[in-house]
Amino acid sequence: MTAGRVVVVATSPRTPPGLLSWPAWQALRGGPVLATDAADPQLPFLADAGVSVTVVAPTADDLHARAGAGEHLVLLTADDELVRRLGLLAARTGTVEVDVVYGSYDRPGARLLDVVAVMDRLRSPGGCPWDAAQTHESLKPYLLEEAYEAYAAIEDGDRGDLREELGDVLLQVAFHARLAQEHAEPWSIDDVAGDLVDKLVRRHPHVFDGAPADDLDATWEAMKQAEKGRASVTDGVPLGQPALSLAAKLQKRGGRVGAPVPTYDGVGGELWALVDRCRAEGLDPEVELRTVARAYRDRLAAVEAELTAEGLDPRDLSPEEWTARWS
Repeated sequence: MTAGRVVVVATSPRTPPGLLSWPAWQALRGGPVLATDAADPQLPFLADAGVSVTVVAPTADDLHARAGAGEHLVLLTADDELVRRLGLLAARTGTVEVDVVYGSYDRPGARLLDVVAVMDRLRSPGGCPWDAAQTHESLKPYLLEEAYEAYAAIEDGDRGDLREELGDVLLQVAFHARLAQEHAEPWSIDDVAGDLVDKLVRRHPHVFDGAPADDLDATWEAMKQAEKGRASVTDGVPLGQPALSLAAKLQKRGGRVGAPVPTYDGVGGELWALVDRCRAEGLDPEVELRTVARAYRDRLAAVEAELTAEGLDPRDLSPEEWTARWS
């Protein structure tokens, strides 16, 4: 038979303080309540509710001893290690009951609040000098670099690497949004997210407004043209993208209004024609060339490794020897 009991009230720091579950409020009102952090954001709301809280710095042994002597305690803490040690003691002795009551939960996406908080800390006084020195202009290369690394992780089929690289892409979004908060006409990550939500809802009337789902491509294009006030189907095509992707995008846009794919002279014209051939075959020219380029890279690295293992210098091989090695 247990001599005492410790009820741990677990809350999420990403949930607004005071928004607790009814079981949590019941537990807290049953006190006495011990809190391990004087800065816990729940404390003012507990005081408003008439719940008395004592801030302490207990060890697991302290809590176990008090409960073992017959006390019934309520512990408000974010110290997972303290709770783990207390649970181990209770399991080993069998004289104390430890229960966990969940006062609040993280909703999907809640950890994005941590990204915003960390980014704010890095840019604020006393943060990181490098982060504090960055501008939209200085960060431009990283935006492309991180996107390409995420792209490469997808090509490699490495889901773990993709997870990390998408985090780096997210960092760029959070960084630029944080910089924008410091502008003369500021906007924040909330404005970015709000605009995105509005756009997604607006462009999916078949999901949010009961509209038919017929010819979605044409519907989306018409909505984008109305939103942006575009005079040409080519408006909005980013010219900074890789040339093959740019050519494919422009040819696709032209096809929407029935424009032909003309021929051009020179090597550029030949590449332009190959892009048209890829589109006719349902292929992405950027993906096709990248696949070949990656295969070349892998084979070249393998041959170089073979030569090095044999004590040979790749630069000493004749074209015929290279051909023989490659096959």
